[in-house]
Amino acid sequence: MKALCCWVGVAAALWFVMFAPWTAPHVDFWTAMSCSGVLLGGVALVAGRPWPAHDRRIWLELVLGVALAVVLWGVFWLGDKVSQLLFGFARGQVDAIYSLGEGAARWRVGALLLFVIGPAEELFWRGYVQRRLSERLGVWGGFALATAAYTLIHVWSFNFMLVGAAGVCGVCWGGLYALFPRHFPALLLSHALWDVAAFVVFPF
Repeated sequence: MKALCCWVGVAAALWFVMFAPWTAPHVDFWTAMSCSGVLLGGVALVAGRPWPAHDRRIWLELVLGVALAVVLWGVFWLGDKVSQLLFGFARGQVDAIYSLGEGAARWRVGALLLFVIGPAEELFWRGYVQRRLSERLGVWGGFALATAAYTLIHVWSFNFMLVGAAGVCGVCWGGLYALFPRHFPALLLSHALWDVAAFVVFPF
């Protein structure tokens, strides 16, 4: 448990550095995210199998992963429209999120999100943090605490829309992991595909 707390603290520190205003002029945001992902995803893999014995029907994992990414993108598309009606600051904050990677080649961002950042985040937050917490606190206790941690590390962005988006994603992927841990490969795929769709192909 001490190791888990330490690594969550490391994740919080990394997010703080990535979003700090003095970091942006000197460090490429997507490179920093990728390096953090490699470290944290590596921790999840070294710590042990990040998911229980999974469904061996690869085609099913592919279908579920794509379907979940599409549904979640639709949820965010609707949420974006509603938030703009309710909050005057919403559009500006969403634009601020996209400005973090300003100037980076789209193909490079897409590749990093698909092959490094998305999978690594899922490995760490669900495959390591939520799994370990669930072993100690029960399925739903682990889900609640892991989702809270995943959401709260985004407060360093000082961006209400990003924190809210992290909360929605955490509830979605964390809830599905709690209910269907054997389909973790589908969750990992959906995270990677949703990242690419939301940040590169079909941004909000």
